[in-house]
Amino acid sequence: MNEWLHSVIIEHSAVQAVIVLSILCACGLTLGKVKVWGISLGVTFVFFLGILAGSLGLSIDPMMQRYAQDFGLVLFVYALGVQVGPGFFNSLHNSGLSLNLLALCVVLLSLVLTVLMPWTCGINLADAVGIMCGATTNTPALAAAQQTLSSLNVSASGAALGCAVTYPMGVVGVILALLFMRKLMAKTHHLIIKPDNEDADTTFIAAYQVHNPGIFGKKVADVAEISHLKFVISRMWRNGKVSIPSSQTVLEEGDRLLVITNEEDSNAMTILFGEQENTDWNKDDIDWNAIDSNLSSQAILITKSNINGRRLGSLHLRRHYGVNISRINRNGVQLLATPDLRLLLGDRLIVVGEDESIKNVEKVLGNAVADLNEPKLISVFVGMTLGLLLGSIPIVLPGISTPVKLGLAGGPIIAGILMGTFGPRIHMNSYTTQSANLMLRAIGLALYLACLGLDSGPDFLSTVMRPEGATWLAAGFVLTVVPVLIVGIIALRVMNLDYGTVCGMLSGAMANPMAMNYSSDTLSSDRPSLAYATVYPLSMFVRVILAQVLLLVFL
Repeated sequence: MNEWLHSVIIEHSAVQAVIVLSILCACGLTLGKVKVWGISLGVTFVFFLGILAGSLGLSIDPMMQRYAQDFGLVLFVYALGVQVGPGFFNSLHNSGLSLNLLALCVVLLSLVLTVLMPWTCGINLADAVGIMCGATTNTPALAAAQQTLSSLNVSASGAALGCAVTYPMGVVGVILALLFMRKLMAKTHHLIIKPDNEDADTTFIAAYQVHNPGIFGKKVADVAEISHLKFVISRMWRNGKVSIPSSQTVLEEGDRLLVITNEEDSNAMTILFGEQENTDWNKDDIDWNAIDSNLSSQAILITKSNINGRRLGSLHLRRHYGVNISRINRNGVQLLATPDLRLLLGDRLIVVGEDESIKNVEKVLGNAVADLNEPKLISVFVGMTLGLLLGSIPIVLPGISTPVKLGLAGGPIIAGILMGTFGPRIHMNSYTTQSANLMLRAIGLALYLACLGLDSGPDFLSTVMRPEGATWLAAGFVLTVVPVLIVGIIALRVMNLDYGTVCGMLSGAMANPMAMNYSSDTLSSDRPSLAYATVYPLSMFVRVILAQVLLLVFL
């Protein structure tokens, strides 16, 4: 029995590696649910359990460990990119620029503290760069720094050890800083915590009566062109009869219109049409089918792949079937049904029309929920391949002899964002259900953390117990916490940003997926994920470059 357990748990083999990693992930995820003073570490506990196992002498085959670690990281960041892809470029237009500027402030503060480390702590610059990489949980930057040190004929062992020692502090430090900010700001300043559905419903429904003489006798299309406003007229009542207007419908005095638009344009709509009714049409409990007897309203799910990526206007649903698409629900977000909006698998269209017409539209769009439950794995493997190829491209920068690369983390997340955004336009089905995406992310992150913990464990305790170990830990703690607190408090108090968005921005600036995952779990929101993906590519790339520039300039 003992020999069998030894061969299965201790002796290196493919089976032993899978068993050890599975045990670490299962136990770590279980213990991560335990709350102490209301705090639980979640998947991050897998990392600490890996460190403990590694320090006790447990190990797996090095090649298997490297493969599982890299594959887990790639799987996690790619799935994250696909999830946030559809909203990524919209976020850049809205708040992405300010978020990236804040993230760069975090990066520059870390760089300044690293440059000062040789004078303030007596740590040589090569080790200081390793400490910075660990404190910011940025292994691609460490790999780039090691390449630069090798080209300068300088030993990189101290940098690697500094990263291993301070990495746990980098993981926990960001989470602790986020918790501290939440407690501090809740007591001293109004803390904005928005649920996902707040500001997500970008549509506003209102009824208007046409009393503006300037639009009498004009077509709906002409009115839209003159006003430069985006709106959809779902229903029109004239002389007691209801109809579905088209762009060629001529408006007359006294027409009553049910209009879907953006909330910020509602006042402009009142000026345009003449009068807004007092009825609140935005309640969740409205029975749209009870409004009139001639027309019905039904939500239809897009499940046919030939619709994926097509513009709504190209389907000509109003012309062919006599229906109107009033709005579109995408991952819980209500979108205005404009003709140029590209449709994606999983979109839920609100269709208004006669019962028979709606049935015909249903045949065109699919509305077969079971079709979406089938996993679309081709795009996952194609996307990860493209991401790895992108991450391996050497980028030559002026004045730097060693090319820089996006690496295993940077390439796949960019590929995931591009696949999630533009995949439908080239008819590449990148759709995954929310549960499937979360499963891919959880498996990838757990594998990555388990392997990283096993790798850091053997040297962790011995280094910490050495005199310089305490100095390294203290320096790593400062590098982790100080930039996060300074920029985070500015973002919350001065810029009045949402707490979930700030958490994601800071986690992305620190290249810390564990902190992002923790924030998403505790806030039950995708805001941290979106902010993380918005700032991560630029922050990671800048850190990789600066790690090399710092050594080339100051060493």
